[in-house]
Amino acid sequence: MIRDMEKTIGNLIDKATLTQICYVDEEGYPITKAMLQPREQEGIKTFWFSTNTSSNKVKFFRGNPKASIYFVDKRFFRGASLVGTVEVLETIEAKERIWRDGDTQYYHEGVTDPDYCVLKFTAAKGRYYSNFKSEDFNI
Repeated sequence: MIRDMEKTIGNLIDKATLTQICYVDEEGYPITKAMLQPREQEGIKTFWFSTNTSSNKVKFFRGNPKASIYFVDKRFFRGASLVGTVEVLETIEAKERIWRDGDTQYYHEGVTDPDYCVLKFTAAKGRYYSNFKSEDFNI
């Protein structure tokens, strides 16, 4: 049993080389999409991602906010899955919060680009995998 789950998962997230987000389509099938690392996070509970408003994931999150994110540390073959909900945020405050220099390569009109939004993921529980063992935890 892991003594300090928040620290262990937090360290994994910091070292993760791959992040995936999962959503459910209109037929109830899970869809997995690779994402850039979260722009911000609060512990292992809340994560902010930038994405395109026109993307399928945003369309489906508007109808069903249930989601999971998976962080992978390929070097040590370990990962953490977090299950929770996603809010699609389009306020200028949310957009400015995670905006970075260079983002105009994705959102040509800048922070007010209508095709730029923020996904705020809030975790409820998770599962950690390392050394051929898994452990469930609540957040």
